[in-house]
Amino acid sequence: MKKVILIIFVSFLYFSVFACTNFLITKGASSDGSTMISYNADSHTLYGELYYWPPATYPEGTMLDIYDWDSGQYHGKIKQALQTYNVVGNMNEFQVAIGETTFGGLSKLHHQKDAIIDYGSLIYIALQRSKSAREAIKVMTELVAEYGYASHGESFSIMDADEVWILEMIGKGEYDKGAVWVARMIPDGYISAHANQARIRTFPQNFKDGGISSDEMDKLYDPNVNTIYASDVISFAKTHGFYKGDDKDFSFSDIYAPVDFGGARFCESRVWSMFRQVNNDMDKYENYAMGFDLTNRMPLFIKPDRMVSLKDMISFMGDHFEGTKMDFRNDIGAGPFGLPYRWRGLTWKIDGQTYFNERSTSTQQTGFTFIAQGRSQYPDPIGGILWFGVDDAYFTVYNPIFCGVRSVPVYYRQGFGNMMQFEEDAAFWVFNQVSNLAYTRYNTIGPIVKKEQSMLEDKFIKSIGPISEAAKKLFEIDENLGLEYITDYSVNQADNIVKYWKKLYRFLFVKFMDGNIKKTKGRQFIDNGNGKNIPAYPDQPGYGEKTYRKIIQETGDRYKMK
Repeated sequence: MKKVILIIFVSFLYFSVFACTNFLITKGASSDGSTMISYNADSHTLYGELYYWPPATYPEGTMLDIYDWDSGQYHGKIKQALQTYNVVGNMNEFQVAIGETTFGGLSKLHHQKDAIIDYGSLIYIALQRSKSAREAIKVMTELVAEYGYASHGESFSIMDADEVWILEMIGKGEYDKGAVWVARMIPDGYISAHANQARIRTFPQNFKDGGISSDEMDKLYDPNVNTIYASDVISFAKTHGFYKGDDKDFSFSDIYAPVDFGGARFCESRVWSMFRQVNNDMDKYENYAMGFDLTNRMPLFIKPDRMVSLKDMISFMGDHFEGTKMDFRNDIGAGPFGLPYRWRGLTWKIDGQTYFNERSTSTQQTGFTFIAQGRSQYPDPIGGILWFGVDDAYFTVYNPIFCGVRSVPVYYRQGFGNMMQFEEDAAFWVFNQVSNLAYTRYNTIGPIVKKEQSMLEDKFIKSIGPISEAAKKLFEIDENLGLEYITDYSVNQADNIVKYWKKLYRFLFVKFMDGNIKKTKGRQFIDNGNGKNIPAYPDQPGYGEKTYRKIIQETGDRYKMK
């Protein structure tokens, strides 16, 4: 019994610390024929900023210092590539994009002595060295084989303008150097998702079905190959006693990261909540998502009943389980204003009993969020768009950043503020001001923020086609002119959004100060008619009947007027 309790506690710990969400959309499943992956980078210590690496060349023998993405700890050096590519955020100039979620997995495999490559470094190094999703898989798996894997189990979303892949990887612990892994291409016309629980189970293991072993990695470039895996992914598990069955029945997830109550309720529930919005056959997995039936696992990928749009993806990233049994806007924890957020920890104890908070896709501790979109009808630097935002995905604004930009918006740049240094013009702090204000009066402030957000994003979505066409024409005349055009557009739009959001915060603060709601017409405050800047008497909605009845139930006649 003690062993079982320990496993559950470790599970809760990892889901509290490592908590991100990825959705994957293939060309045939998207409304405009684009590929898309999304990523909420959720962490209580991650500062939201837009990373940038310009293209560069290096002399033979150059070494690259590796620092752990999460902690900043120095890990060591690896050989630098002779040529690196332009990378903005989690997307490069060839429309390759990578996201991740951490699933932890078997604790025996968490630590590997002298390993250098952590999962964050793996992402950004691969982006600098890859021209396709398949090449990114090759780079990532070869890096951990050569230098060791310094992280826990990870699911990676990897896409280019034509294909979308999921790669799941876990280290070999102190048993051996490197990692075991499986990568699967999502079939065109299908969608997938992962959220801190390994999802690849059984997989094709022969050439006929598209599976090849890692010692023949060059065959990955064969378009008929849709699955690739480490040559020892099964034998390693057998050698060390993790698996005893037939090779054909081997399940990566069930052996290296078996699902438990936390894996379903905190993680798979987010996948289910997205799947159910585009597929009417997902109700049968409701009990699984709630952690009540762990045997009825969801498929790795599903075919949606309708095409998925960019607006859908924005909505998915802001999901709070609305309309499901896990919708947490109506219990006492939501307070009088229906807040779908709970302050952490994820679990809590009363009288020796452990309880938990729901863990939705949208959460307050998001550092940054993106939707990467690949469009094969355009030259790569123009075709790829990183729709990027900071802070809570529900309240952010997704800015279009072309993947070929040669600089990034000032207010989003690395080093402009940090998690321990407030910078009033930094996008991360500006968006946190608005969202944290909205948390205090969710039912009244929230709708105003959402209206502003939707208006801005709709303008971007409407204009991005004409902007792309203009950029394409310039690019065909002179590539540098095209790059300059998309850089100016991306930088100016994103920085202007920060200025707009600062004004929104000032408006909201004045309007909702002290629990009152001042009367307004648009953004103009209505005065009392005497021309002295005295507002018309504000509305005072209080807490609402539901909360007042709870107060009466708890206090009896204490507050009853005599």
